[in-house]
Amino acid sequence: MSLPDREKTELNRLLRRMALAGLVGSLALVSACTVRPLYSNAPLSTGSTVSANAELASIGIKPVNTRFGQQVRNNLIFGFGRGAGEPASPVYSLFLGVGEAVESSALVQVGTDEDEPTAGSVTLTANYTLSDAKTGAKIASGRRSITSSFDRPRQEFASYRAQIDAENRAARELAEALQLSIAQDLVRHGKTAG
Repeated sequence: MSLPDREKTELNRLLRRMALAGLVGSLALVSACTVRPLYSNAPLSTGSTVSANAELASIGIKPVNTRFGQQVRNNLIFGFGRGAGEPASPVYSLFLGVGEAVESSALVQVGTDEDEPTAGSVTLTANYTLSDAKTGAKIASGRRSITSSFDRPRQEFASYRAQIDAENRAARELAEALQLSIAQDLVRHGKTAG
């Protein structure tokens, strides 16, 4: 039997102490984080007396001028108000600009010498600006994009209807992404204002 090497045991002790110090330090950092549900009944901003749902429901959305933009706007109104519609006296005002790009995703060789598109994609991009309804002060702005794919059958009406369905899907998903983004913007605004 031999005695343990003195240098190895000192090194092991030092490594254990460093690991313990790192663990304690990371626990201290994690304890400073606050995690809570975004759509809870707690206020989004510090010092606010209304719930997160009520604060989101107080956002008025400016009219848009395209069909797909209207789809995004309708989904946002439904999501913010939880089905109650637009607020009578909004606290916040949301300007929404929605653009669309339609592309052919795949080309398949058919019996002729021409390529015929058989798949497409619709990309909806929304630029938004959230401001205080009374003062007009800009609170936040951002940009979000969603892409939705669709099949292009040979029939013209079926191809058109598939594109419309893809626009509607993209509008729903874009509205959900915007809701989350705007709720996060309100939380950030509440931290800076409070």
